[in-house]
Amino acid sequence: MTPRVHHVCRSRGAERPPILPPENGFLFLDREKFAESFAADVPADLAAFMADSQVPWGVEALNGAVSEPAWRSKPSWYLLAFDDRMIPPPAQRAMSERAGSTVVEAPGSHSIYVSQPRAVAELIAQAAREALVETPATVR
Repeated sequence: MTPRVHHVCRSRGAERPPILPPENGFLFLDREKFAESFAADVPADLAAFMADSQVPWGVEALNGAVSEPAWRSKPSWYLLAFDDRMIPPPAQRAMSERAGSTVVEAPGSHSIYVSQPRAVAELIAQAAREALVETPATVR
């Protein structure tokens, strides 16, 4: 987690995600705790596959900086997974509010894109419909 996200999560009562200590500059989630924390609403065999096939992420990514976040000048949408155990709902709300996102809430884990594909597809469709609305910035 970035320091900002970590701060938001910790200040809203989140337990620390089961991220293992870095190995050769990369991070993984603890395989034994993966399903419970990352994919609690995914069938056990699929969650085990996800744990075994997780792609490591570089520790250096935590220090990345975005000079101009797109959400400052473009509309954004956020699917708030209210059963997420990686980023608790209050932290998700804080981040989506900061971005001025249109928020849709649905039951689901951090892997909501796997467990609730219809909710994900509906949000994408909503965003596509609403993004097509002409504004002074889009009409040239």
